[in-house]
Amino acid sequence: MNRRNLLVAGALGVAGMLFVALMVVPTLFGASQFMFGGGAGSGGCVDVSQAGAQPAAATDAKAIPANYLDLYKKAGDRYGIPWNVLAGIGKVETSHGTSKLPGVSKGENYAGAGGPMQFLQPTFDSFGVDGDKDGKKDRYDPDDAIPSAAAYLKHNGAPQRMRTAIFQYNHSWDYVNLVLDWAKKYVGGDFKVVQSNGVECQDNQLPANASELVKRIIAFAMAQRGKRYIFGANGPDAWDCSSILQAAYRSVGLAIPRTTFEQWPFGVKIKKGTEQPGDLVFFNSGPGTSTDNPGHVGMVIGNGKMIVASCSTCVPNIGVKSYKRPDWIGSTRPLARPAFKQKLSELAAQ
Repeated sequence: MNRRNLLVAGALGVAGMLFVALMVVPTLFGASQFMFGGGAGSGGCVDVSQAGAQPAAATDAKAIPANYLDLYKKAGDRYGIPWNVLAGIGKVETSHGTSKLPGVSKGENYAGAGGPMQFLQPTFDSFGVDGDKDGKKDRYDPDDAIPSAAAYLKHNGAPQRMRTAIFQYNHSWDYVNLVLDWAKKYVGGDFKVVQSNGVECQDNQLPANASELVKRIIAFAMAQRGKRYIFGANGPDAWDCSSILQAAYRSVGLAIPRTTFEQWPFGVKIKKGTEQPGDLVFFNSGPGTSTDNPGHVGMVIGNGKMIVASCSTCVPNIGVKSYKRPDWIGSTRPLARPAFKQKLSELAAQ
């Protein structure tokens, strides 16, 4: 692709209308996946504590206009986006605002995009930032356009889901790869990204105040993070909200019912706010459910969080989320069932 064709392709920007996108878009999580600042940890997790780190500029970055380089770095720091990814987008879109093609310094290209970062006006209206604090948001002003691009990437999942966010910027995997190629050049090639499936390493720790038995139950459920949610699935590669919990308890020799509707009356009801790790939390969610017949369930791991198989379109399908949401009906403690006491004594003695 020569430079003129490159700029023409980039000029579509946030419009994301490249015809090639229709030809090359793979299934999102089937594409090669990359996140800056660290590799995947256990369970495919991403260490978000490293997400704010900014790589050092290399020789190739000297070709970026000084004012643009400064803006990329400032926006990167502000939004936790690697500055060189912003620079990669700026390069592919308009060669850092130096392109003479329509829609760069004024007007719009044929797709309706304008400015150095090639925003459609409706998108800029939603995500535009007044970067220079002059009381105006101008997509043709790099002081506003560059932090707006960072804000838009952040909205779409960056830096944890960097490839996804860049794809949302312009719907072409060729575009994503081209942006990341430039991002690598600007930092001397030592730059990798990991496309997270939504599983974050900060949730890896088991609850310190739980018994060893409860830790084993939770550890089984946590090991399923990042796998698929399929209604009716029973593992090992996919689960639904109740089957994963049944399997977690079964992993330590305890049998609880299979479905949410059966699990709700099975455990001992406990007062909201008294949940402990291993308890089940229930929600008025799904067809045919009500406040006394919940259809969705998760397992408490502590600090207001649960491990849950959410849905087939959720990111992640199975992961750690807050259970303090409006449709939370109540909680139960299966381990408080009288019939479990003897079994618990036997397991504790093992």
